[in-house]
Amino acid sequence: MTAVLMALEGLPGAGKSTLRDRLLADARTGGVPLDHTGQFSWLSLAATRTLVRVRAGHGADDPEEAVEAACWDLALHARFNLTPALARGPVVADRLSLSTACLLALVHQRPVAEYVERLAEQQRARPQLTVLLTTEPGLCQARLAGRESAPRFTDRPEATARLADLYPQAATAWTRRTGLEVWQRPCTTKADLDQLAADCLAHLNGSTRPSTTRGAS
Repeated sequence: MTAVLMALEGLPGAGKSTLRDRLLADARTGGVPLDHTGQFSWLSLAATRTLVRVRAGHGADDPEEAVEAACWDLALHARFNLTPALARGPVVADRLSLSTACLLALVHQRPVAEYVERLAEQQRARPQLTVLLTTEPGLCQARLAGRESAPRFTDRPEATARLADLYPQAATAWTRRTGLEVWQRPCTTKADLDQLAADCLAHLNGSTRPSTTRGAS
């Protein structure tokens, strides 16, 4: 059976890292060899320079330069990180193509579907399942306020509000382009987290998707 790549997407503070850590812990308890990865490979110096600027909220002089950097980094990610990890078992990515597309659209004020189209061309980096956490932006902001780390560009309220619009658009464009599934569900309560973790782990194990799954596209 081919190992599953699952991407966790959503606003800063939506619960992605919490869900990732829960999945890793539950997988370890259940004897599932689950690996994890991040959004970027950071394997190209030129691409990294561009992506670091974009992550800080600075658009490239040429928007095409930014998307080319993102696509090249994703190709490297697929070749040197994702493919070897998937050879060992399922992988969960804390952010991947949808987050990159939304970031590029936010910074360059362009339609997010354009970036989804380009990033989806990297077929080896396509997750079989994307889980988009739709936690309410106000709660996400409250969670971020409790963090000790310095706020990022995407943590700002105005950026969060814009991203809340961009993510559903990106999810729709992704499914239209790839035919791959996106679950859209909140991670607001412990019950939400418990259900999400159970459903995601079942999917990673190759089980049938639970009938209790709600809010999926």
